[in-house]
Amino acid sequence: MSFNPKIKATDWQGKSIWLIGASTGIGEALARRLSSLGAQVILSARHAERLAALSNELPRSSPLAMDFTDSKAVEAIWHKACEASAPSALPDMVIVNAGSYEPMLAQDFDLQRAKQQFEVNVGGPLNVLAEVLPAYTAAKRGHVVLVSSVAGYRALPKALVYGASKSALSYMAETLYLELANKGVAVTLVCPGFVKTPLTADNDFDMPALISAAEAAEQIVRGLAKGEFEIHFPKRFTRFLKVLGWLPRSIYFKLVRKLL
Repeated sequence: MSFNPKIKATDWQGKSIWLIGASTGIGEALARRLSSLGAQVILSARHAERLAALSNELPRSSPLAMDFTDSKAVEAIWHKACEASAPSALPDMVIVNAGSYEPMLAQDFDLQRAKQQFEVNVGGPLNVLAEVLPAYTAAKRGHVVLVSSVAGYRALPKALVYGASKSALSYMAETLYLELANKGVAVTLVCPGFVKTPLTADNDFDMPALISAAEAAEQIVRGLAKGEFEIHFPKRFTRFLKVLGWLPRSIYFKLVRKLL
């Protein structure tokens, strides 16, 4: 049985959610879906103009632009997010969706690009957790949602840095779940497959089981409604990857090398 509370459709009414990475792709679609369910959505991303335009379309929303790789900016916006969550003074849920994706082969390794991906995909979430965890554990309530990727399951071509960063994020989510399960704080890990977003638009390879950002948002909402720890989608693709993950390395390497 999952520790995470199941969230019925009516439970979203008035729920305060700080959504980081809300300006495009899955984040934007999720903001629209949560708002339609009656949630109060606090929108954060680097692009202030996009956030403002989105907020104008969504009732009960407020834009708080920030670069979440800047720990001082995250600290300031966290306090504003708490103020915007009146009367509870604490967001009921924090969704860390922002991330960076850039394919990279070993022979094209670039140190600066590699560091930048880790700064966004790992450093950014750590900055958020530094603010959120003390508040949630003290209050003995709250819900942390970390959006990772199926690329973090096992090694994949062109994902030398991206996959490693997402694997780190998934590991963090599992540890948080273990350590917070008895402290009133829920933790959810989201592992999307291929989703049609600006981040994947430049991929030069076929993306199996590609889905829209709106469908991804719906899958996340459904997973939260079931109280799942890991929400992965689309199942026809992610289940196949999970089966591959069980294979011995000798067999796995032989199969996956064919994708190069």
